[in-house]
Amino acid sequence: MVQVCLNGRRSAADGTGVPMSPPELARSAAEAVAAGATSVHVHPRTPCGRESLSPRVVGPALEAIRARVAVPVGVTTGAWTEPGPAARLDRVRSWSVLPDFASVNWHETGAEEVAAELLARGVGVEAGLWSGTGGAGRFAASPLGPAVLRVLAEVTDPDPATAEASARALLAELGPAHGRPVLLHGEEGGTWPVLRLALRRGLAIRIGLEDTLLLPDGRRAGSNARLVAEATAEAARLRRASRAGAGVGGGEDDGNDS
Repeated sequence: MVQVCLNGRRSAADGTGVPMSPPELARSAAEAVAAGATSVHVHPRTPCGRESLSPRVVGPALEAIRARVAVPVGVTTGAWTEPGPAARLDRVRSWSVLPDFASVNWHETGAEEVAAELLARGVGVEAGLWSGTGGAGRFAASPLGPAVLRVLAEVTDPDPATAEASARALLAELGPAHGRPVLLHGEEGGTWPVLRLALRRGLAIRIGLEDTLLLPDGRRAGSNARLVAEATAEAARLRRASRAGAGVGGGEDDGNDS
C-alpha cells in the first residue's frame, strides 16, 4: 500500500505544487495514483485556505477527488481543524458525503468518541499514533483497537540522523497493535529514512507534500506524483537488492524487523 498525503497543513506559501482547492486536489490525486498511489489522504480546505471538517468543505473535496480516482480516499479529523472535541464530533455527525476512512489521532482529547462515531457510520478509522505522545499506550488499552482499519504510525522526529531509531522505538511501543495493519511514515527530514525502514519491514508506506517537499537527494519534489514515483522506485530498488542478496545465500539482516 502506498498512501499519498496530498497537502496536510501546508499552504500555498510552501510552493505552487501544494493542492488546496477541490479541483487542485483532484488533479494531484489523479497524478499520484497514476504514479503508483493506492490510497489518498487529504486535508480539505475552505476557499480562504483554512482546514475544516464542515460538510460544505469535506463533501466537495471528496466528490472532486472521487471523480478522478477509484482508490480509497480519507480525511483528517485532527484537533486543529475544530476548536474542541465536541465540535469535531458534531462535524463528523453532519457529514453527508462520507470518506472511505478518516485518521483519528489517539493522543487527542475526544479521539475515542470521534472514532466510535466514524465506525458507527461505516467509515474506516486510521488510528493515528504519534511518537512521543503516549497515543500508543492509549490505543493498546482501547476497546476500539480491533475495529480500526489500520494503525497510522507517525514518527514526529524530523532529524534524518535519528528518525529511523525513533521509528523503531515507536514500533516497539505499538507491540501487536491489536493485530491491525500498520502504515509507518515520517515527516520532513525523517521522511525518507522512515519510508525505507517501512519498506524493509514490509509495512504500508505514505508519502506526499504533507510529509516532505523534498526528494531523497534534497531537490524540491514539485508535486505529489513525483514523490510517489520516487517512493515506488525505492521499493523497486529494495526488491532488486533483496533478490540479489537471496541469490548469494542471504539478504539484508535488519535485526528484529519481523
